[in-house]
Amino acid sequence: MKIIIAGAGDVGFHLAKLLSYENQEIAVIDLDEEKLRNISSKLDVATIKGSSTSYSALEEADVAHADLLISATSFEEVNIITAIFAKHLGAKKTVARIKNQEYLNPRERAYFKQLGIDELISPESLASKEIKRLLNSTALTDVFHFDEGKLTLLGILIDKLCQLNGKTIVETTYLNPENEFITVAILREGKTIIPHGDTVFQENDHAYFIAKPKGVDRVLNFSNIQKTEIKNVMILGGSKIGQHTAQKLSEKYNVKLIEKDKEKSFFLANALPNVLVIHGDGRNADIIESEGIDKMDAFIAVTGNSETNIISSLVAKEHGVKKTIALVENVDYIHLSQNIGVDTMINRKLIAANFIFRYIRKGDIISITSIHGVDAEIVEFFVKEGSKITKQYIKNLNFPKSALIAGVVRNNDSRIPNGDFRIRPNDRVVVLCSPKAIHKVESYF
Repeated sequence: MKIIIAGAGDVGFHLAKLLSYENQEIAVIDLDEEKLRNISSKLDVATIKGSSTSYSALEEADVAHADLLISATSFEEVNIITAIFAKHLGAKKTVARIKNQEYLNPRERAYFKQLGIDELISPESLASKEIKRLLNSTALTDVFHFDEGKLTLLGILIDKLCQLNGKTIVETTYLNPENEFITVAILREGKTIIPHGDTVFQENDHAYFIAKPKGVDRVLNFSNIQKTEIKNVMILGGSKIGQHTAQKLSEKYNVKLIEKDKEKSFFLANALPNVLVIHGDGRNADIIESEGIDKMDAFIAVTGNSETNIISSLVAKEHGVKKTIALVENVDYIHLSQNIGVDTMINRKLIAANFIFRYIRKGDIISITSIHGVDAEIVEFFVKEGSKITKQYIKNLNFPKSALIAGVVRNNDSRIPNGDFRIRPNDRVVVLCSPKAIHKVESYF
């Protein structure tokens, strides 16, 4: 597959990294020579210095034979023009990163489709959707439902009181007598471990499981996690992400938003009738304290400053807030969340890159999700007749070591398979795998 990426920033770099694992033919266009040097020194991709709105740069990238062009620069106008030019020059599919949320409306989408843009991606809109999803997990690190909850991905923090602490996976089988869950990943000091029977759980690990409905309750019980309902949410920052998050959450929760800019506060108060908008500087701990942080169930910090978001989330945690989410611009911060006390850190550029990656992989993949901070993907496949995955018992498949078959849904019944399980056509199979293994895993389906 020949793919052209316009923009060598965080979105372009992360996307090129994911795609380079699969030996795709990738070309990256950017005006910034230093960014191009950085990307070419780390990844096996072609780089072209120039504007992606330039015919000569697009022709140098051989856009006429491109299967896909992704325009992911920081400038919306550049992305739109690039995608339109590329389509008219022969690119089969085009994706453009945008900022204006109105473009996502069906009428506008149809208009851009006519112009030659197949997909519009808004990092801000995707980030607000991700925040809404994360609020479902409360005390969990993460949660994601497959096939309407027949299988669930959930993450927990291993503390000193957790029954898993200090034990191997084999030693904890007594907690799982009916095989209702499986450990699929452990995040330890920023490193991802795909566990085996002799892997030891350690204090401060973030452990991730795929579980059947009853297995979810078992994991919560041995982790001493109580299911709690979120009612009151405080959002710090009236950015586009803050505004869209507040709008989405106000349909279900009591939402209070704090914004330091007075004029923007009045605008948000008019735009968000179901949200209580407060004018104040959230960097001052007294403000969030006086606005009742101790009565909040969730705190979401989405100002334009990563450090402000992290520190204010820690203040919220000190006041007993159950769930804290901080937006960070520096991708390297993502791995810090497990060490410093913020429940989840998100980066809109990584979310956007992962979304585009999933878009590229549409086909027999039903869904694909990332775990924040974990260098792995959770992929749900539909099994077709004659697939390689159906030919042997799991233990005889020679499945990649950096991948794990975690769950199967068959005839509306969920199962946690072992080595003696055989997958059949029409099954839905949930697999955890490292980015490097996705292409090989796909070959089994």
